[in-house]
Amino acid sequence: MSTAGSQEADDELRELAAQEDRLVLDTFSNDDAWRLGSLLVELAQERGAAVTIGIRRGAQQLFHCALPGTSADNDAWIARKSGVVERYAESSYLVGARFRAKGRTFEESSRLDPDRYAAHGGAFPIRLRGTGVVGVVAVSGLPQADDHALVMEGLERFLAAG
Repeated sequence: MSTAGSQEADDELRELAAQEDRLVLDTFSNDDAWRLGSLLVELAQERGAAVTIGIRRGAQQLFHCALPGTSADNDAWIARKSGVVERYAESSYLVGARFRAKGRTFEESSRLDPDRYAAHGGAFPIRLRGTGVVGVVAVSGLPQADDHALVMEGLERFLAAG
């Protein structure tokens, strides 16, 4: 990787890690899941984005919405990306970016079943201050950077609204 490419990868990793540090919640109830999920649906609809949105706390599905233009494949992507968050306690995009920064792919280097894990952008940990990761919010349907960006925008707006 070139020095410029290496610097870009380092900058991306720093920004992704900063998002993990910044987007921490004090509580996360079933009502919070509904509000966050509904906010993500509104953002997607404003953009005309065909996405599926899923929010889990532990093993419990708290929110799910499949907008027109999606399919069961999007549910499978959410499950695989969420599996990465649950295993690594970091966003699926950050995990994938770490592998890419080392010149490797997650699929070849993680030794995990690609039918169960996908380090593609769009799944982000629901992290509680003083507790750690308690769940996952995930979006599938756009290119991975856009899936990730939609989740980030939703979480930032959710936190700003209190």
